[in-house]
Amino acid sequence: MDKFTIIANSVKDRNFVVSHRIAEYLRNNGKECLMLQDTGEEQNASYHYTDPDRIPDDTQCIIVLGGDGTLLQAARDVVDKDIPLFGINMGTLGYLAEIDQHSIYPALDRLMSDRYTIERRMMLSGTVYKNDKVAVSDVALNDIVIGREGPLRVVRFNNYVNGTFLNSYKADGIIVSTPTGSTGYSLSAGGPIISPAASMILMTPLAPHTLNTRSIVFSPDDRITVEIGEGRDQNQEHGMASFDGDTSVSMVTGDRIVITRSKKDTRIIKINNISFLETLREKMSNS
Repeated sequence: MDKFTIIANSVKDRNFVVSHRIAEYLRNNGKECLMLQDTGEEQNASYHYTDPDRIPDDTQCIIVLGGDGTLLQAARDVVDKDIPLFGINMGTLGYLAEIDQHSIYPALDRLMSDRYTIERRMMLSGTVYKNDKVAVSDVALNDIVIGREGPLRVVRFNNYVNGTFLNSYKADGIIVSTPTGSTGYSLSAGGPIISPAASMILMTPLAPHTLNTRSIVFSPDDRITVEIGEGRDQNQEHGMASFDGDTSVSMVTGDRIVITRSKKDTRIIKINNISFLETLREKMSNS
């Protein structure tokens, strides 16, 4: 690899000290490196975290400093670029950002000498419909959560698969996740852990008001629809759809979100031989 772009996190990397060191190291080794320092979203911007238009099309690797959260946000912004991401964790061990601050230079050496592998991670595409008209469309690498909004009471969620009614949950919310997202919010809600190499869609109810409710695993080709149902006495309920814990869209009774596998994948660069199971074991032993 010869051409790099750095996406920094101003909170995790104060004054961009580490980012500057990485850029200097790459340039001293004859590589091109652009560093994006403005990590906040501008008013009325179409992106969430990083302006993809500022990333050159011939970039071969996007280095993301921060952690899994930063990488998730970056992945959504640059998905149309189809450029592999390499995460450097500025905190604790992550599932996506595998390199810590103490291993940066050996990791950069491996990138420059093309000693790495690339993992493809499926993403979700979600479209919110209001009165049968498209309101918002977005993508998620981890999950799309449809939850209640407002007073602390359960909401009825009507679920459909490929246009056929599946069931109704009375719950705090519904988590629809990728295998990558199975170790996130879905796991805390009792969902199963799925290898990130798999291709499937996972639906997990959030605090359901029934004793026999379980997560359901669907084919990656299935189309999941979640509709906000009526409240008590046929009152209007209020909900919200959230993409990777970032972008949120308000919903009311009758509104629905249609979730499918995205046509785009996120490509994650791996340079270690540490397997997903090893990372999982270490995370679990430290929890």
